[in-house]
Amino acid sequence: MARALACAFLWASAAAPAAAQSERIPAERYRPALAQTPDGCQVWMIDDGWEGYAWNRTDRNGKPVCMKVETCLVASADTLFATDSATVRPAEADRLRSFFRQEGVWSYGIHGHTDSRASDEYNMRLSQRRANAVAKIALAAGARVASANGFGERIPVASNATSAGMQKNRRVEIVCYREIGRY
Repeated sequence: MARALACAFLWASAAAPAAAQSERIPAERYRPALAQTPDGCQVWMIDDGWEGYAWNRTDRNGKPVCMKVETCLVASADTLFATDSATVRPAEADRLRSFFRQEGVWSYGIHGHTDSRASDEYNMRLSQRRANAVAKIALAAGARVASANGFGERIPVASNATSAGMQKNRRVEIVCYREIGRY
């Protein structure tokens, strides 16, 4: 009797309609990746273009793998860029390349900021272009870039009422994500 059931199962499997088999999604559509949440913890994710899935990356003991998040460089935008420009000055590009080659950093977050002299929309675009310019240097140096964001005038560190305060607000902040306990 068991043999008859096994044979019937095998026959039913082999006779599955071709239409059901053609509904399989080819493996090339899935793009697995290791991503990082803003708090520094890592997640494995996969996205087939229809819906995505994510789950925590854990060590051998089941503990989530998280990064130490710290601001490791704040560069004045006046030093990095000419006024109203998103092109990094050559000497500063060399300095950034050597910075991004440092050991012990898993990835970087790059945040561009401006003062409040222009419109919010303009400042958002300028700060994003500047963050992208620094991110391109990081990528060219072989570093991983977790994010490159422009915040415009929205996160000031000083008052925009004085020229000294505006100068402090024109900056690019680079955040380092380091594995806790590894470096």
